[in-house]
Amino acid sequence: MRSVSLRLLLPVILLAALVSGCTETPKRPIEIASQPEGEPLIPDPFGPGPLRQPGRPVKPTPPAASPKPVKAAESPSRPVKGDVQATVQRLLPSGVSDPEGWARDIAGAFVSMRIKPSAENLCAVLAVTEQESSFQADPPVAGLPGIVRGEIAKRRERYRLPESVVNLALAVKSPDGRTYAQRIDALRTENDLNRLYADMIAELPLGKQLLMDYNPVRTGGPMQVSLKFAQARVKEVPYPYPIQTTLRDELFTRRGGLYFGTAYLLGYPAGYKEMLYRFADYNAGRYASRNAAFQAAVARLSGVEMDCDGDLLRYRDGEIDDEPSQTLQAVLTLAPRLQLTRESILQDLRREKSADFERTAVYTRVWALARDSGLDTPTARLPDIRLNSPKITSGLTTSKFAQRVDQRYRNCLSRD
Repeated sequence: MRSVSLRLLLPVILLAALVSGCTETPKRPIEIASQPEGEPLIPDPFGPGPLRQPGRPVKPTPPAASPKPVKAAESPSRPVKGDVQATVQRLLPSGVSDPEGWARDIAGAFVSMRIKPSAENLCAVLAVTEQESSFQADPPVAGLPGIVRGEIAKRRERYRLPESVVNLALAVKSPDGRTYAQRIDALRTENDLNRLYADMIAELPLGKQLLMDYNPVRTGGPMQVSLKFAQARVKEVPYPYPIQTTLRDELFTRRGGLYFGTAYLLGYPAGYKEMLYRFADYNAGRYASRNAAFQAAVARLSGVEMDCDGDLLRYRDGEIDDEPSQTLQAVLTLAPRLQLTRESILQDLRREKSADFERTAVYTRVWALARDSGLDTPTARLPDIRLNSPKITSGLTTSKFAQRVDQRYRNCLSRD
């Protein structure tokens, strides 16, 4: 009976500890831009003309009253994998282990999704990968055992559990012969944590019922892409590789992580003139840079101070909350000038996670009002978000993240 009671106690302790934030989770819900069947998935994010240098403001280009839809630039034909692979190898930074393998898997992602293999697109993927993992398929997390132990200690104190009981529970042997305590002390990567949690689900009594939907590992692979995005992606577009075990495990492979990371970074239409804003979106959520600029324009027009974080509405557990957001309240003060009702404004703001938002009345009229008021406000800006996670100790923000990736991106372009 002692063994059974300990086994039942263990998931409660570890679940409370691990779910509380041992790994980074997205600040906002991830939305997937729908793509008509047969069209290429990836727009070329660069129009004609030279690239702007980082730090220089983007001159605002408010949309006309009836703007044209943002459309992806079509690749004239399916890229040739051998050609793409050779280009990637040329663009990779020196010192990358197994450059042929990295080039092969990146080329596979571009070819399968018919992405235009421009130097800009390829360097964007390489820059995010270098920033997130330094080209390690399963990147280590510094001090991960200490993070997990610290979270366990916090939860033990919260639930007033004796330390001896916790230690006894962690002394139970796991399926690989080591105790759970030994496995925690040996943790190096998020995949190690993922496997530990998978064993708890499979081996502990009622593990599936208690823990299946509570695995704390939400991101994985060399581009640290969200599992939620991967799950939604495979429902929209068939995954091009055979999945040996589970989609979660596939995300931790090099090819899977690169495929889903590339899709999340480039697989949606956006009118940004600089890749910098896609990098910010990668961290903060799609269209966060566009929405943050919209918030800045609304703040200047209304005189209402607000956080330009790219979220126009409030969210709770991934769903829109009924409580009015700062942005909604500020836009409502402009309603008479915009000639819009509260209902129509709210309906338009609900489309903030899609390209369609740029065709709504509230979006076009706000920018028309800004133009008529003589406001020199850019239509894209870096969101104001401070990142919080036990893994982050350097005060990282979305802006800093985007700028670091952008520097790696420009270094990559210089190798072309």
